[in-house]
Amino acid sequence: MSIFNRIKNILAKPEPPKAERNILQLGPGDAVEVSLVTYQITGRTNNRQRNAVVLTLQDGNTIRYLHIEEREQVVYALYEPIDGRLDEPDEVPTTIEMEDRTYYMEEQYSGNVLVTGKTPFMQAGEQYVWQYQSDDYKLLRIEWQNGRFMLYEGDKVISGDVQVLRGT
Repeated sequence: MSIFNRIKNILAKPEPPKAERNILQLGPGDAVEVSLVTYQITGRTNNRQRNAVVLTLQDGNTIRYLHIEEREQVVYALYEPIDGRLDEPDEVPTTIEMEDRTYYMEEQYSGNVLVTGKTPFMQAGEQYVWQYQSDDYKLLRIEWQNGRFMLYEGDKVISGDVQVLRGT
């Protein structure tokens, strides 16, 4: 090594460390642990108007959906898809009874979403969402986009139960 290269290396500024990505920036290829279960992120649906993301998580054959929304605090909910059918978005009720449990609508909203990877809706576009909660704190989520409904049932997750394992 020449003396000039040595001086150049001494005077060169070290490369700054890469900033850690926050949970709202994760996408396909990353890994996350939720309630002690490790999942590979295979898809991402992003609603920028609400500062919210739904990550498609896969652990073997099991698929779950992690809803993350940044409000005053970051709020998490882990969902799994359920069978169900609705005909029209205009006919979504304010209360739903399923398996001896009554869900009450908490919020209804719509917005443009961007999708990446494997998600229930493979195209970006306008998405309508209805979120429900039962008296025993179980959650129900209904999504409609491009003429298709998806129904999910889940639970809230405390922030300490969500850990980023690997971000690309």
